[in-house]
Amino acid sequence: MFRTALRNVLAHKARLLMTVLAVTLGVAFVSGTLVFTDTLSKALSGQSAKSYEGVAVSVTSYGAGRNDDGVKEGDPGISQKTLEKVRALPGAADVSGRVFGFAGVGDENGKLIGTGWANQGSNYAPVKDGKDPRYAFTEGTGPAAAGQIALDKETAKQGSYKVGDKVRVATNGPVKEYTLAGVFTTDDGQVNAGGSLVLFDTAVAQQLYLQPGFYQELSVGAKPGTTADTLLAGIKPLLDQHSTAKTGAELAAEQAKNIEEQMAGMSTALLIFAGISLFVGIFLIYNTFTMLVTQRTKELALLRAVGAKRGQVVRSVLAEAGVVGIVSATIGLVSGIGLAIGIRSLMDSLGAKIPAGDLIIAPATIIVALVIGVVVTTLAALVPAWRTGRIPPVAAMGSAHLPATAKSLVLRNVFGILLGLLGVGVVFLGVSMGSDGKETVAAGGFFLMLGLIVLLPLLSRPVIATLRPLLERVFGVPGKLAAQNAVRNPRRTAVTAASLAIGLTLVTAMSVMGITMGKAVDRMSTDKLKADYKVTMSGGIGSLDKSVAETLAKAPGIKSVSPRTNGYLKFNGEFQSASGINPAAIAELLNVEVVSGQLSSLTKGEVAVADKTAKKDGLSVGSVLQVQYEDGTKAQLKVGAVYKELEGLLSPYLIDDKVLAAHSEDQYIPEVYVNTVGGESKAAEKAVIDALGNNPAITVATQQDMRNEMGGMVNMALNIMYGLLGMALIISVLGVVNTLAMSVFERTQEIGMLRAIGLDRGRVKNMIRLESVVISLFGAALGVVVGVFLAWAGGTTFSKSIPGYELVLPWDRIGLFLLLAALVGVLAAMWPARSAARLNMLTAIKTE
Repeated sequence: MFRTALRNVLAHKARLLMTVLAVTLGVAFVSGTLVFTDTLSKALSGQSAKSYEGVAVSVTSYGAGRNDDGVKEGDPGISQKTLEKVRALPGAADVSGRVFGFAGVGDENGKLIGTGWANQGSNYAPVKDGKDPRYAFTEGTGPAAAGQIALDKETAKQGSYKVGDKVRVATNGPVKEYTLAGVFTTDDGQVNAGGSLVLFDTAVAQQLYLQPGFYQELSVGAKPGTTADTLLAGIKPLLDQHSTAKTGAELAAEQAKNIEEQMAGMSTALLIFAGISLFVGIFLIYNTFTMLVTQRTKELALLRAVGAKRGQVVRSVLAEAGVVGIVSATIGLVSGIGLAIGIRSLMDSLGAKIPAGDLIIAPATIIVALVIGVVVTTLAALVPAWRTGRIPPVAAMGSAHLPATAKSLVLRNVFGILLGLLGVGVVFLGVSMGSDGKETVAAGGFFLMLGLIVLLPLLSRPVIATLRPLLERVFGVPGKLAAQNAVRNPRRTAVTAASLAIGLTLVTAMSVMGITMGKAVDRMSTDKLKADYKVTMSGGIGSLDKSVAETLAKAPGIKSVSPRTNGYLKFNGEFQSASGINPAAIAELLNVEVVSGQLSSLTKGEVAVADKTAKKDGLSVGSVLQVQYEDGTKAQLKVGAVYKELEGLLSPYLIDDKVLAAHSEDQYIPEVYVNTVGGESKAAEKAVIDALGNNPAITVATQQDMRNEMGGMVNMALNIMYGLLGMALIISVLGVVNTLAMSVFERTQEIGMLRAIGLDRGRVKNMIRLESVVISLFGAALGVVVGVFLAWAGGTTFSKSIPGYELVLPWDRIGLFLLLAALVGVLAAMWPARSAARLNMLTAIKTE
């Protein structure tokens, strides 16, 4: 029987090729994901470990802490005095202090080099030999004076800078010009992620990022014979409560663990899509083996007649599936390795510099690939195999095509209805739970999809019947026959449509949710913004210097300016988020809807409260708040206005920025709003940029820029999703091809009769094409409906966290999805239609 199984595998190469391709795609995605994430994790871990070479102990300061009243206490970092104490320890060798923060370098056109968030500055800290062990210089030396810097090699290359050149560098303040003293290479992770690194003289870096005489980190080397643990024990007593010390080995292990956790998240996301592809592939494999069993009905019945037992016949079919699974898994594993190499090369070409390292093909990856391929194929073939055992020997003397019974459909429909109702009920339960119901909605969607798959045979007849008059009227006899053929075997139609339904459900749900969220965030960020320009740090990360608003306010052509400062007030024993703004200009820059009182009252030192917060805390205009500022100062603030809450833009409490600044050591200013005299224009934008000294670290964005940025992020995310789901749709196409080929095979005699009574080859092709399009559109339409429903449910769970959230149906994309589904039907029908049209009518009529 095993030899028979092998012979059957080789005898149906075309049919099994599609099954092999379906399993191969899924396995390739799984193995490629595992190989890539293992390789990347190993490379990043190796890079992390390398950065701690020679570091026995690392000390990190978290800066001055805050007491129960929120007042800062303690030093801003590790003092020079503490560094000297560490250096004096018997086992300490080299001790270097580090400070770091944002630093941006402009190219010859003034544009920022690097990705913004990964652009950093630090200090050059030479030890006893006069060199800093973290950096290897390819040109020049490290900075030795206040006016000098050093750049990483890639940044210097992109800016065409050579030793001795003048380089404009920006931190969070005005741009300054430095002389390039040297160029170095580094294993710094942020540089390898596409950022840049600027090294300053230590005194300059301390002045820029912390405070003279203080460090954020210490790196301590050990003398020969001194262990890291011994050195650690000696360092700990020298530190204050806001500093921690760990061995270099501990930190390397922690970073490796963090990297592994981050890779696990990415790996899980990719494996979900691989799982979807494999799940869709099950339907194709099921159809393939159903087809093979049907084609071999006589052969299997003869085997039973000559003595083969039912279990032997079943095992022969499962053996075929096992062989196909092993072959598919092997090809998929090799393809996955190639995919991992391709992804790595693509990321390198896009500027995401992945650390060098060997390709990691773990034994677990090989085992997982083989197990998945064999298990998925065997499970999908289980039902067809079970049916082969039920073929009676008498079938050897009868027709090769046994009609499928409808008895089991009743049980199937009842089960499907129960599953569907369970899914809908769980989805609505998740909706009722609000923001805590996301997982519940996802679980309900899963059950709903299972119920839909089970019910598809029942749904196919009435749905396709509604299309029959249209098909008959437009396409005549081929249209009528296509509609009839599409529901002739509802189980097979359902299996084929299911793969398309799953793919379109996911694509539609993601599209609706993505576009809806994009529109909501767009409205939140721009419809409530009246300012001509928003000024931020490049990359949107970090604080602007307070001089930015001051400089713009004095610049010619500027009408009004307001910073948005993040701070807090302590009220009723709790810390409350507060926004510092310019009360004289804020109404011109933001759509602040005043419910009661006047925003101008803020100029008198009063406070404005958001309506929801005022209602919650029982506040109104005239109420007096007993508050405490960040520096511990206590004061009384009178409520001068109540405004409609602007989530995502302003905090629940608004106060004059000058008042907030007077009680804050280091203001955090994420953005500054600007209106110009003549309104938005190229000239006005240039005036704002010039006023800021053409600072490469600062972005000046128009309202359209903000819309484009948000739209680009949403579209990029959606395009990634479409690409990942594309494999599932490819497998769906193969499923349609399989179904049509099976339909043509079963109707060979019928097609011969149709040809004999006058149906020409062109109309035979049209009949097969229309049947394919009907099945494809049936699955796609159901997928779109369920996808919209799940998008509504999922969006409802987080609608409260996004102000202005309203469901948006992208009719253009939905129409495109349906059009593509119809195109899938046409393309999938090419081979079966050609085969049907080329049948010899006399031979076909004689076929049993």
